[in-house]
Amino acid sequence: MHARVATFNLGESVDETINQVRGDVESDSRPPGLEDAKGMMMLVDRSSGKSIGITFFDDEEALKRGDEALNAMSPSGGGSRTGVEFYEVAVQTMD
Repeated sequence: MHARVATFNLGESVDETINQVRGDVESDSRPPGLEDAKGMMMLVDRSSGKSIGITFFDDEEALKRGDEALNAMSPSGGGSRTGVEFYEVAVQTMD
């Protein structure tokens, strides 16, 4: 499993961005290039307006396709992307 971790500065638009991302996720219509995404998480710090978006992929090829698709998109809600990093998911558990 691999993860693309993107950081954002949302400023005052935290709630607007959350609502937009939630709507996109709940619609279950994935943009081209994200068909192989296995899941995503959005973390926010309301006090600073910062956010982290984590998208999960089974393999590096899917990660590369997903990264290209996500880089082509503008950040939701008018925020700005401040960085992108890639990781191998070594351990994962969710209850």
